[in-house]
Amino acid sequence: MDKYFPNVDWLMMWDATKQTLYMTGISVLVTFILGILLGMLLFLTAKGNMWENKPINTVIAAIVNIFRSIPFIILIVLLIPFTTFLLGTMIGEAAALPALIVGAAPFYARMVEIGLREIDKGVIEAAKSMGATTWTIIWKVLLPESLPALISGITVTAIALVGYTAMAGAIGAGGLGNLAYNYGYQRNQNDVTVAATVIILIIVFVIQFIGDLITSKIDKR
Repeated sequence: MDKYFPNVDWLMMWDATKQTLYMTGISVLVTFILGILLGMLLFLTAKGNMWENKPINTVIAAIVNIFRSIPFIILIVLLIPFTTFLLGTMIGEAAALPALIVGAAPFYARMVEIGLREIDKGVIEAAKSMGATTWTIIWKVLLPESLPALISGITVTAIALVGYTAMAGAIGAGGLGNLAYNYGYQRNQNDVTVAATVIILIIVFVIQFIGDLITSKIDKR
């Protein structure tokens, strides 16, 4: 191994991998929760749905579209004052979390909304005709029926977040991106960059495999 990667400090590489997994794991969990809440609100407040409310729907849709459209590297810079106020620093893996969540949650919210729209309207109407409340429909119909789409969506979002962590790492957030930039690029140690890239690819492949496996298990179609 040392023959092909002479400049790689494997202990440092392992620490960077743990930092990347930490940033990805926490941001995926929070994004999953916030994305479902935002996506559900977008769906329920849309025209013809149970909580139809055009002003609220317009405001939520605008917020989602704005933050979904900002390139992540710019979003990190824009959120520096907020991150510094919240955590007292903009350096380290924890400091990357606000930007990761704000960047990913609106993206996932749209995927949640799309998944909910694909539910057969007849199933919802049948639940209404049996006297089900809105909350019962949400928990017993909307979420279960859209679950395969929700899992597929969070899988795609998680993979995007791995890429985001690499960009965040390049400006001091830690992780494999930071290692690849500071030791691989700036010191012209290409083997460090290659090793970090291979590990990122492995993480992505594992996430995709797990996501596909869960989706295939719960998809009733």
